Amino acid sequence: MTERPSRSTRNKRWRVLLIVIAALLIVRIILPYVLLHFANDRLKKVKGYYGHIADLDLAIIRGAYKLEGFYLDRKDTVTEERTPFLSAGVIDLSVEWRALFHGSIVGELVVDTAEVRFTKEVAEPAELQKDTASFADLLHDFMPLKINRLEFHNSAVRYIDPTSSPKVDVQLSQVDLLATNLSNAMDSTVVLPSKVVASAGLYGGQLTFNMGIDPLAPSPTFDMNLKLTETDLTELNEMLQAYGNVDVNQGTMSLYTEIATRNGEFTGYVKPVIKDLDVLGPEDKNDSFFHKVYEGIVGTVGSILTNPRKEQVATKVELKGKLDDVKTSSIYAVIQLLRNAFIQALVPALDQEVSINSVGEIEKKDDRGFFEKLFNSDDKGRTEAEADTKKGEE
Repeated sequence: MTERPSRSTRNKRWRVLLIVIAALLIVRIILPYVLLHFANDRLKKVKGYYGHIADLDLAIIRGAYKLEGFYLDRKDTVTEERTPFLSAGVIDLSVEWRALFHGSIVGELVVDTAEVRFTKEVAEPAELQKDTASFADLLHDFMPLKINRLEFHNSAVRYIDPTSSPKVDVQLSQVDLLATNLSNAMDSTVVLPSKVVASAGLYGGQLTFNMGIDPLAPSPTFDMNLKLTETDLTELNEMLQAYGNVDVNQGTMSLYTEIATRNGEFTGYVKPVIKDLDVLGPEDKNDSFFHKVYEGIVGTVGSILTNPRKEQVATKVELKGKLDDVKTSSIYAVIQLLRNAFIQALVPALDQEVSINSVGEIEKKDDRGFFEKLFNSDDKGRTEAEADTKKGEE
């Protein structure tokens, strides 16, 4: 017969258990404040930046924590002046359970209401490249696991130039982005295992972006396409005035591009389409004589190069070369512009002619003269007539 514990022994065990539970509760209550202090202290030490987090919340069962009221400013090391760079309403960092079921322990990052702000000569992309190591260390401090899934919801990307006249402030709004399998945690054998899908609004226009990428390749390897439709050019007048010395009375712009890279080479195209362009308007009555002449020339050229059937100005610029020697064929762009104006309108859509397999293809030599290229095109881009014929056949 085993001897039953005495009442005092049982009471002692209960007291120990209660003490352990109380200690865990105290740690659970205090830990977020400790982590918040550590995080804010770390943000103050990022070279050239200053950041702060308003609140931190733990979700231990889910293996996650949230940062609320986060911002990171670019800081001038001499004047100590700060310029907003990155902010977010909520950042959720957690273990990605789907990848865990595939045997990989990786992280997931979900960001709500973020804003990335590039300010000319302060926080431009080229300047930020110098701080890549600092950002990598900072991200590792907040998320020691490799980020395999990244989401942005209802966010914005702004570009500001306070030095221009007028000042430029343009932005992509309602940005939603989803990037999956960034560390190839799913152990995929496909050429481009990671996917990035994004959408955004740009002054009445809609932008969509799709990309397949191999993040582990020794050189940039991706296949992407981007489509921007019907952006109101009048909303971009400050930028047009600052950088082109011209403003627009009416008109919309669409943009279509496909680019693929592999083994240090790239191929693709950019196809802008401008519709209903009108440069001169009532608001130009106070402009100087020479500025009116300049805008008149721009408007006249636009009218001459506008396709009469589609009321659009369009061209297609081919891109091909090595990543360390980017070259664009200006002559080809002029030929495409003239062809669209006088001969045929480019169909405003992606041509679906660029893929990862087309990178590095040997380009066939074209011995035709300028006018042969202009009036007798073998362009890969679909023409309006070809599109109508195909539609009729269907």
